[in-house]
Amino acid sequence: MKMIKVGLVGYGRLGKVYAHFLKYNVPKADLIAICSISSEELRQAKRDLDITNLFSSYDDMLEMNELDAIYVVSSTDMHADQIVSALEGGKHVFSEKPLAIELESCKKVMKVAEKNSHLKAMVGFVRRYDESYVYAKSKVDDGSIGTPFLVRSQTVDKDSVSEFQIEYVNKSGGIFHDFNVHDVDLARWFLNSEMTTAYSVGGAYKYPAFAAKGDADNVMSTCTFSNGAIAVINASRTGMHGHDTYTEVVGTKGTLRIGRPAQKNRVEIYDEYGARRECVETFWDRFQNAFQAMVSDFIDIIIENKHVEMDINNALKATEATIAFTDSFKSGQIIKFSS
Repeated sequence: MKMIKVGLVGYGRLGKVYAHFLKYNVPKADLIAICSISSEELRQAKRDLDITNLFSSYDDMLEMNELDAIYVVSSTDMHADQIVSALEGGKHVFSEKPLAIELESCKKVMKVAEKNSHLKAMVGFVRRYDESYVYAKSKVDDGSIGTPFLVRSQTVDKDSVSEFQIEYVNKSGGIFHDFNVHDVDLARWFLNSEMTTAYSVGGAYKYPAFAAKGDADNVMSTCTFSNGAIAVINASRTGMHGHDTYTEVVGTKGTLRIGRPAQKNRVEIYDEYGARRECVETFWDRFQNAFQAMVSDFIDIIIENKHVEMDINNALKATEATIAFTDSFKSGQIIKFSS
């Protein structure tokens, strides 16, 4: 069996998940190197995974000739440069979303990817690997709901992680990049069209610290598309009930609703609080299986030389939209996309 030798950069909260999958759950992957700027994370990687090729320098890791592919799971502000370095170093590269938070950085990555088209480059939008979203897409494609003309989509995090997000705003680019890049990708996917205008509103209703950094804890965007379709996209950092990813696709013959209610399982609890269902706590609880499928699929894409659907151009389009959302939120103006 052909094995793909993998290096991973970023051994933080999500990096640990990717590394565990690559080490123990993807038979065709051989995780042989990890890079982190944190010495404690490197020590933990050695304990957790028994990996000896540990690097504090990303450039040093890329010099390992035996590496076939790199997984970029570092902070958002590092994605673009690390993708470029991997491609220029002759490595296939998978990166966590988003591609970048500036359009020029996206275009730079696009240029390098086109120059190295023999290498696979993919930016992961995990919801496309979720069984429910995949099924919904098949229903749209087979005409079950007629012509889709409206998408409503949201990303809501449980309030318990807000303090962590305040500290991360400067590196993540803010709520639109960090949350709604997923919803933008889904809207483009379901509507099969490109965004033409965006208008965003919101505020730091519960945590003023977000406003101090030019960001918000709750936002909503309305969008139009080149085929006449529309989308309403919102995000919240202050959900009290749990993580709540929900998408609705409305067509001329029917409607699809994905992820509502955001229930943990099919159990109903009857107690002193009444009749209720528990909700999923985090995005990880909701999308664990999808993450594993995505991590594994990129290895298959390399081995089988398959087409990359979530390519750099797809990620660029999603970032272009979240940049527009951010600009509209800050300016109060409707943003029109260049053709």
